[in-house]
Amino acid sequence: MPQLVSSASAFSPRFVPSSSNALKTSSLSKNAPAVFAAESRVRTTELSMVKQTPHGGELVDLILKTDEEKEAAIAKTTKSLQLTSRQLCDLELIMNGGFSPLTGFMDEATYKHVVENTELPSGLLFGLPVVFDTNDEDLQPGDIVLLKDGDRDIATIEFTDKFLPDKALECLKCYGTSAIEHPGALMVATERGRYYMGGKVTGLNLPIRDFPCKTPAEVRATLPESADVVAFQCRNPVHRAHYELFTRALDAENVSDDGVVLVHPTCGPTQADDIPGTVRYKTYEVLKDETHNPRVNWEYLPYSMHMAGPREAIQHMMIRKNYGCTHFIIGRDMAGSKSSVTGEDFYGAYDAQDFARDNASKLGMDTVPSLNLVYTEEEGYVTADLAEEKGLTMKKLSGTKFRQMLRGGEDIPEWFAFKSVVEVLRENS
Repeated sequence: MPQLVSSASAFSPRFVPSSSNALKTSSLSKNAPAVFAAESRVRTTELSMVKQTPHGGELVDLILKTDEEKEAAIAKTTKSLQLTSRQLCDLELIMNGGFSPLTGFMDEATYKHVVENTELPSGLLFGLPVVFDTNDEDLQPGDIVLLKDGDRDIATIEFTDKFLPDKALECLKCYGTSAIEHPGALMVATERGRYYMGGKVTGLNLPIRDFPCKTPAEVRATLPESADVVAFQCRNPVHRAHYELFTRALDAENVSDDGVVLVHPTCGPTQADDIPGTVRYKTYEVLKDETHNPRVNWEYLPYSMHMAGPREAIQHMMIRKNYGCTHFIIGRDMAGSKSSVTGEDFYGAYDAQDFARDNASKLGMDTVPSLNLVYTEEEGYVTADLAEEKGLTMKKLSGTKFRQMLRGGEDIPEWFAFKSVVEVLRENS
């Protein structure tokens, strides 16, 4: 994978990533410890008859069901903590099984194994570490803490260990660079606390959000039995080319004739210049009503983006596997990012596709590479290769130009964007 060499390291001015640290998976050490905080299962949920099995074989459900159970769990706590928006997203996916087989935040051994090997100590593929960060000097292993979002009790956590992470190594392995021009490395360096803590989670209540986030079990219940389910991940409003992309994915040779699409946008924190999640949610809702396609399902994911390219592609595939998906559309430069200094891409256009394809069988998912579609005056959307072969007249509109037209109140061509989506974006600009 290409490495961006920069003097603006998040951790050391002399720490420069080398090409020898390309992302890869490795074989599991026979002596790797079994870590209960990462992989034990205290409660699993009954599944509907969808085709896909959860990651690790069972869908974790950590949410207590009765008020008596919740009161008893809270009574064991000795202090409370307010969650950051990123912690809240991670916690929700631990609680509801989106991060199955995790049952808590990773301890040091599990964290290190995922960072180094892109897998849990058991050998199960896992894209990125899931950690609880803090600057609190008083928190100690053995503490049982109530985790809150405002006034709402979300979960309790029994901390198992506390450690100083090697953040430079984490960024180098997970993002391919430790330079703070990368938004993920910047997040790790400036947003996360000094310490990471492993801990076993007990779920109390799901967060209340502006956008509804069904649990994996709830989403699975809406999917057709025994049919392929193709996941489409996005973090931006869906425009015409995106819609053509994920509906045409149903025609892929490795997708069954009765397959459906699950459009599953992330609505949590992302990089600074992205459209807010609440606005993105509104664009998806109006587009769902406008297109009304029975083969397209729409749900929302409480996930915070890392912009980690290939490693994040694995994370997204694993999560969608838990939500019942059998296939995943890997877009060009998926979860990619540019240097905030030079504007150069951190990853190659097809690094995520290649890494996902190479690990698909190990993950138990199929990939559907995204088509390179262009709009033509003569035939509408076709592949770029076909347009060149036929000499068709291609029309282009850059994202920068689109945003300028949006702010200036200019008419947006309907071949580029849905009118309903444009209206929402203008109302919320």
